[in-house]
Amino acid sequence: MRGGKTDQANLGTRSVWGGEDEYSMQGATQVPVVHSVGYGYDDVDEWYEVALGLRPGHIYGRNSNPTVHVFEEKVRMLEGAEAATSFSTGMAAISNTLFTLLRPGDRVVSLVDTYGGTNKIFSEFLPNFHIEPVLCPTTDHERLISEVNQGAKILYLESPTNPTLKIVDLKRLIDAAHLAGALVVVDNTFATPINQQPLALGADLVIHSATKFLGGHADALGGVVVGRRDLVEQIYHYREINGATLHPMSAYLLLRGMKTLHLRVRQQCASAMKIASFLAEHPAVDQVFYPGLPDHENHDIAKRQMVQFGGVLSFSLKGGFDAVRVLLPELKYAHLAANLGAVETTAGPPRTTSHVELTHEERAALGIPETLIRYSVGIEDVGDLIEDLAQALAHVPHELHVRS
Repeated sequence: MRGGKTDQANLGTRSVWGGEDEYSMQGATQVPVVHSVGYGYDDVDEWYEVALGLRPGHIYGRNSNPTVHVFEEKVRMLEGAEAATSFSTGMAAISNTLFTLLRPGDRVVSLVDTYGGTNKIFSEFLPNFHIEPVLCPTTDHERLISEVNQGAKILYLESPTNPTLKIVDLKRLIDAAHLAGALVVVDNTFATPINQQPLALGADLVIHSATKFLGGHADALGGVVVGRRDLVEQIYHYREINGATLHPMSAYLLLRGMKTLHLRVRQQCASAMKIASFLAEHPAVDQVFYPGLPDHENHDIAKRQMVQFGGVLSFSLKGGFDAVRVLLPELKYAHLAANLGAVETTAGPPRTTSHVELTHEERAALGIPETLIRYSVGIEDVGDLIEDLAQALAHVPHELHVRS
């Protein structure tokens, strides 16, 4: 198969060719889906060397798979990483990483604004293992650095955050964490490697829910961790024993989606910027959360560390949750669904999407308004999406616009 030195190519080319140099079958131009669980060897010594990782190959599907390997390589190349390993879901990637690297007595410092499932790991599961989570106000960089300086095994970051699109200064926090001897893990799902490269800023590991923008078609679950080889090897070992393996058919679907990643993300970002600007001027909208807007709290940081500002925005409505109940069913070009990053637009409130695991009180404590709507922009014509939002907002009774 052709492909050349894909590691040296631009991101658009890596999206198409990355990882595919080795694997072809009888001249096929697409990566085959290998469903075999076992891999046979006539030579016992060769089998043994493959089992020990002394030579390339596969022995058992829970450990590795040719199709899955190509997916891992493609993400590795896109993020400029030394190594990669994959998982059955994004949450498996997050939980396996944390439970691999943390031990009883360790502290992990993070943000109050992490994804709801991640927040649950911090608040509910890690304390059971005598691991102390310290969740800081997301944009209080001084507090984050102070807590890391008091001792932390991991600084876990997410930028932009889900669902309020807050931005943290990755370079500043990564440098401070390394000075204090902490590892830095960054969830790069919202930004994608097209828009943000945390490893280039010094992060040790980057995590993706591949279900979202990487796959882009809402038809396959998956997660991936890339970064330092020594750390990825530890995480891989934890995963191969605990069994959260990515299925080869899911890997194939994710690979197919990633071929258009750079095109999809470019369109989604451009459309999100126009939609955010439109919503910011609408009388029914209380606030718009999007780092591309000049009045965003950390717009300058976003400009410095991102190429574009992402394909997800959120906005809160005036008039309480009644306005949300009116608006959402009127949208013609948006799935009301708990997903994001797909070619079709999706929309929904955090209480049924990103933070469904949390109570109303917990969401309020995190500063997530109940009237918030997360809007993941698809690749539809942006004029149609804006017109759709305008007609849906027109259904919200005027008296709700002015309700405090």
